[in-house]
Amino acid sequence: MILKNTLFGNLPGGRQARLFTVETSSGLTICITNYGGIITSIKMPDQFGNSEEITAGFPNLEDYLNDHPYFGVIAGRFANRIAKGKFEINGKKYSLPINNGPNHLHGGSQGFHTRLWNYEITEKPDHVSIRLTYSSPHLEMGYPGNLKAVVEYTVLENNVLQISSEAETDLPTHVNLTNHAYFNLSGFKDDVFAHKLFVNADHYLELDETQIPTGKNLVCEGTAFDYRASNEKMSLIREPMDHCFVLNKNRSLQQPAAILFHPQSGRQIKLFCTQPGIQVYTGNFLDGSLTGHNGISYGQHQAICLETQHFPDTPNRPSFPSTLLNPGEIYRHSSKFVFETLKGKI
Repeated sequence: MILKNTLFGNLPGGRQARLFTVETSSGLTICITNYGGIITSIKMPDQFGNSEEITAGFPNLEDYLNDHPYFGVIAGRFANRIAKGKFEINGKKYSLPINNGPNHLHGGSQGFHTRLWNYEITEKPDHVSIRLTYSSPHLEMGYPGNLKAVVEYTVLENNVLQISSEAETDLPTHVNLTNHAYFNLSGFKDDVFAHKLFVNADHYLELDETQIPTGKNLVCEGTAFDYRASNEKMSLIREPMDHCFVLNKNRSLQQPAAILFHPQSGRQIKLFCTQPGIQVYTGNFLDGSLTGHNGISYGQHQAICLETQHFPDTPNRPSFPSTLLNPGEIYRHSSKFVFETLKGKI
């Protein structure tokens, strides 16, 4: 394995962001910066040996300092939406900044994706680990408690990326972390509708007109959201999505929660996680205004996100699996991405 630790750029005030590039012997290359914990780039070969960029992002820090749709970031303290930016803990009300219509999204405009994380690197013959840490002060973006967050990216020689997240607090607070990578396994030659998808979910969340769950779980069977068939029976992505799928209870790092496959290139990602849900987002709001790797302008439906997480608006939905973290407890979740190239699948 090869590791490079280089300067990615300077932040206002002079602090430096680093870029960590990890390459396996079979040609998987993953770039991660400690600014926002962003996965800036993933390159992998197709079934013919051609290596291409499969994530949306930028080759320089400056573009990440401007507005962008959370390309590759750590979203937190709370990934996804919280209705009207409000919740209550033990009778005390908290207000968060509104940054998505009438709601709060991904921790606010100055969420974890805008923070410079401390880092520690571990190199072994079969893996490289990048351990990122950030201390979020009490009432940062309106969230109570001093929160210590740890996100560790581990790239293994067998083309696996593991993401492990932990957090501790000194006051009751809500925590929901995810990585927000945008994938296109065609190397951005095709849109998301040329990809096949499997999601191990019998239900998905009904949403209101502002993308907030109503509290009702809808049955996937017989709908355009039924992606339960795997292997050769995987379905092409049928229509735009920005929906949270309720994963079946046997979620673990041993059984796939989702599989994304592009038949022509043969590229495939198997995703495993310990979270209760996956937000599937098909780049509905990409509009071609942002240009990233290789001069690509990211248009509508040119990338898909598979965000492992708790459900949107959980702080206001007691029936959902809880995101409340109390002092003395540890928030702990993991995801695993297995990158594979399948031959002869056109």
